[in-house]
Amino acid sequence: MAYLEVRNLFKRYGDFTALNDISLDVTEGEFVCFLGPSGCGKTTLLRAIAGLDPQSSGTIHQKGRDISALPPAQRDFGIVFQSYALFPNLSVVDNVGYGLVSRRLGRAEIAKRVDELLTLVGLPDAGPRYPAQLSGGQQQRIALARALATSPGLLLLDEPLSALDARVRLRLRHEIKALQRTLGVTTVMVTHDQEEALTMADRIVVMNAGCIEQVGTPQEIYRRPATAFVADFVGSMNFLSGTLSAPGKVRVDGHEFTCAAEDGLAPGTAVQLCIRPEDVRVRDLPADVVNRVAVEVGELDFVGSFCRATLSVRAAEKVNLMADFSSNLIRDLGVERGTRLDVALPPDRLRVFAA
Repeated sequence: MAYLEVRNLFKRYGDFTALNDISLDVTEGEFVCFLGPSGCGKTTLLRAIAGLDPQSSGTIHQKGRDISALPPAQRDFGIVFQSYALFPNLSVVDNVGYGLVSRRLGRAEIAKRVDELLTLVGLPDAGPRYPAQLSGGQQQRIALARALATSPGLLLLDEPLSALDARVRLRLRHEIKALQRTLGVTTVMVTHDQEEALTMADRIVVMNAGCIEQVGTPQEIYRRPATAFVADFVGSMNFLSGTLSAPGKVRVDGHEFTCAAEDGLAPGTAVQLCIRPEDVRVRDLPADVVNRVAVEVGELDFVGSFCRATLSVRAAEKVNLMADFSSNLIRDLGVERGTRLDVALPPDRLRVFAA
């Protein structure tokens, strides 16, 4: 049995459907990210699970218990909001212990639990301070400690890192994931940051326009996107417009590419042929390599550890590719603007979607 079961969830605001028949299972101890663009319904789904914005129809079960119609206070969760929502007039100790006080625990028990949590989040000496005296990263940790104070079965995170600068955000990603593994708490996080989802989640739920596009591990989402939307939203992707000429064959502006056969697509169907920039092969191409293409290097954008190249297919001036070249490859092959070379598009790395 799944720890969290969402079945046929709808959320409507008048004529607008924010959630359209959402069904999802989350196992105990799992870290799941809801990923998608603004307005896709990911925060609405999180708030429905918390009971903060109840669904119009559908059911939610947590550990076999029907919580569909329960108020937030009767659900077993802790939540961290994007703004952290710390009480500015309360000290860190009082903020973290707030939920414990409302449960009428003794002072000694509360003090012990607060000390444990502050040590757990790496701020053992912050107790007497106030939120305004803390950095953004420290406030985020205090909000996390407060959410965990009552030992909830479910931890909900609503874009908890979006207000932080890039360096702090990177560090806290690893800290939150390590903390979640240590505690084993089932966690659901909302984010629009694909890198955040790929590095933190056990599974990712990609959402679009109130629907789930795909559910899978980060590797599955990145390597085997189920729809063109997922392919475009997660990572960078080349899209080449063509026609399915035969099973496993796509014709793009006079070039025929070999790829994995796609079920349900008939020859003559207009399709999009997709490949990641890092999958474009350059080195050591054998004479009989499949999907060889002669290209000319256009723009070269330096991105630190690699360069992103814009490649023009010489036999088809309207067909362009992005490719990621390592610094070593740039140096070894003397690649610069105007360089002509051959590249190959490995069939096992090509994806085909109906146009």
